Amino acid sequence: MPRRRLPISIQTFRKIREGDHYYVDKTRFALRLIDEGTHYFLSRPRRFGKSLFLDTLAELFEGNAALFQGLEAEQRWNWSLRFPVIRFSFGGGVLQDRAQLDRRILDLLHKNQERLGVSCRDTTDIVGCFSELIERSHAATGERVVVLVDEYDKPILDNLTEPDTARAMRDGLRNLYSVMKDSDAHIRFVFLTGVSKFSKVSLFSGLNNLIDITVDAEYSAVCGYTETDLDQVFAPELEGLDREQIRAWYNGYNWTGQAVYNPFDLLLLFRERQFRPWWFETATPSFLVDILTQRGYFTPDLAHRETSLTLLSNFDVEHIDSDALLFQTGYLTIHRVEQPLLGHWIYTLGYPNREVESSLNAALLGGLGADSQRSFSQRMRLLQCLRAVDFDGMKSAIAALFASIPTDWYRNNPIAQYEGFYASVFYSHLAALGLDLVPEDASNHGRLDLRLRFNGQIWLFEFKVVELAPEGAALAQIKDRNYADKYCAEGLPIHLIGIEFSREERSLVGFEVETLAP
Repeated sequence: MPRRRLPISIQTFRKIREGDHYYVDKTRFALRLIDEGTHYFLSRPRRFGKSLFLDTLAELFEGNAALFQGLEAEQRWNWSLRFPVIRFSFGGGVLQDRAQLDRRILDLLHKNQERLGVSCRDTTDIVGCFSELIERSHAATGERVVVLVDEYDKPILDNLTEPDTARAMRDGLRNLYSVMKDSDAHIRFVFLTGVSKFSKVSLFSGLNNLIDITVDAEYSAVCGYTETDLDQVFAPELEGLDREQIRAWYNGYNWTGQAVYNPFDLLLLFRERQFRPWWFETATPSFLVDILTQRGYFTPDLAHRETSLTLLSNFDVEHIDSDALLFQTGYLTIHRVEQPLLGHWIYTLGYPNREVESSLNAALLGGLGADSQRSFSQRMRLLQCLRAVDFDGMKSAIAALFASIPTDWYRNNPIAQYEGFYASVFYSHLAALGLDLVPEDASNHGRLDLRLRFNGQIWLFEFKVVELAPEGAALAQIKDRNYADKYCAEGLPIHLIGIEFSREERSLVGFEVETLAP
């Protein structure tokens, strides 16, 4: 049976109308990993090319030289070697209980036996069968085994809303992965990928030699496309598209090294020639929205979160840290890393790009009490007012945002009692439009609540709750602290807008504007 010709590892885009291929060479990463270690783990968001990178590794180890012509690996790999490769993928379908998971694992073990031409005596016990498959494959070929696991955590993630089922899935996967620890003498290389990073203690049961390259600066671009890739590989596709808009919408994912574009977004942009939230639309983060709503998140804070690497890795069935969840699923990325004290590191997170900021805030509006269809109409109304610089219309539109939230919602949702609730609703409506926003805009005078740059003008917003501050305090603070100073040199109109809400009346009660001419 002839081997299929893969546009593999090499993350590829086929231009259907002409049949051309574009190749982004990732083999240098694969070669370095193989040269420097044996057991690796990589976490990346969904649809980021993890499976394609595993294809790269598999085809290298199986010695398929024809697939690597013109790539870095062609001259650097020993093509005379052939390693037995065992592959597991849990990406397809949804497994709903432990019995289904065990059947899937046994089926994958059986398929690996067929592909490698190895028969195992133990066909019903997962641990026994996997151990035997590794040992017999080593014996049959004379080369130690390569184990590649794709979407290693999906059976757990699919059941996080059912903690008992999620724990059962975790135990079933630990049963499988524990085999690699005891079979280490027969293993040449291990690579596991997934979305989340579960602790070694909870899932890998002593696999202490597993090197996590998730936030290794050298491998930040192991998946995704760089600016150089766009210039050198995809240049023909850029014609007629605004490069700055491409960068603002789809670039910005970073794991402490080189920033990358989301490959799924770019390939669909090049095919359809339209800016849309292609990646975000592939799955609705309902579980994420529920968690953030329950925990009373102040949505402007999502643009600037400070945390530690330990907390970013703190993810398990019993405890899911919000920042870790947002980071690992790709809704926040690393903007800055600092070491204020030796051995103590601060990771600043924020949205990777306009696509995520816009789409996530639109999804979060439901958790803030906004009806989806009405919220869309209200966003369009706000956009019209901004374009027309219609302050009276803006005041009416903001009042309508809160008037449309049902009274019962306020009674049944504690998030409405948070001081930042009103600012969250307003901010998320603007953010959902994909506008150029900076919440908590810092200057040497302090922090402004929100800066908007739109249509050749600058809008500075300050929010207050009247039960907590005197009337008129919002606009007064913008003026007293000279928040506009940092923008005066730009020569653009600057609008100072103080917005005041009442928790008791559940409505907008103050709206003051002052415009500084250029």
